[in-house]
Amino acid sequence: MIVSFVAALLIGLAAWTGSQAGLQYLFGMALPLLAVVVFIGGMIWRVLYWAKSPVPFAIPTTGGQERSLDWIKPARLDTPMTKAGVVGRMLLEVLLFRSLFRNTTTRVDPQNMRITYFSSKWLWLFALLFHYCFLVTFIRHFRFFLEPVPVCLEWVEFFDGILQVGVPTLFLSNVLIVCALLFLFLRRIVNPKLRYISMANDYFPLFLIMGLVGTGICMRYFDKLDVAQAKVFIMGIVHFSPQSVEGLNPLFFTHLTFLSVLLIIFPFSKLVHMGGVFLSPTRNLPCNTRQVRHVNPWNKPTVFHTYAEYEDDFREPMAEAGLPLEISLEEAQAHDNEKSGKPVEPASAQ
Repeated sequence: MIVSFVAALLIGLAAWTGSQAGLQYLFGMALPLLAVVVFIGGMIWRVLYWAKSPVPFAIPTTGGQERSLDWIKPARLDTPMTKAGVVGRMLLEVLLFRSLFRNTTTRVDPQNMRITYFSSKWLWLFALLFHYCFLVTFIRHFRFFLEPVPVCLEWVEFFDGILQVGVPTLFLSNVLIVCALLFLFLRRIVNPKLRYISMANDYFPLFLIMGLVGTGICMRYFDKLDVAQAKVFIMGIVHFSPQSVEGLNPLFFTHLTFLSVLLIIFPFSKLVHMGGVFLSPTRNLPCNTRQVRHVNPWNKPTVFHTYAEYEDDFREPMAEAGLPLEISLEEAQAHDNEKSGKPVEPASAQ
């Protein structure tokens, strides 16, 4: 955790000091453009890699009763048997985190050493808040890239700041995303089991997102940013025509640097689950293994040697050894003679 925190802190300090030392175009233009190229290329590579990976077994996760007897009610969304059911489960998973809603935790009673399982919805709630608040914030930032600003973005800003608290208006997404980030961070610190298995690639993206959100909130509510000048500069980046950086807050370049580093590591970190959920065989396969045999399309053609062929190859040794035969030696010889057109000798009377 300390290494990840120091790395994120150094990135922020480098952007802050560099923007004051005349490196605004490096942190404000070159690095963001590089980040976009790496992000798009990395995501394409990831998706193609997953798409080419074989699926030798049908391994869909199940959360309910599979379809079997007519009088047993199946779980059509938790254990979908059709493509429509798979689509329904994917929508619930992507939009509402259905599997995380069933999250449970365990507790051991020290007196009788009994294990108790009980529902734990806090992770589901704060994860849902974080993702949707991040999405709303991402959508609101499109006003820096579009001119004129579409009406739909104005409606998003209106409902996000509907409480009309303070000047400038306090956005609900800003408050909720800070609460969600604090919960996700403290969860890794307070829970000893989770703290034990947490690694640098768990903490580093979290600290980058904290830095991204923190610098954005500071620019809006405390150390104000010239929004018009920032939009002119960003529009210049979009159209590959550099604009003046005069009057831009160093926090702006720090904010862009956190975003750029986050985009660069995105395809190579756990954050890539955003795209991986759609290509996971545990999610996108139907639970119909009782009705349909799953055949791996990457398997090489296999030549099978049946028992009948085996008996044809070793009939005489098997007969000499006294092993039971489905077709006796005499019947096989008569069949061969019949196929070759030779006269068949009648069997002697018993």
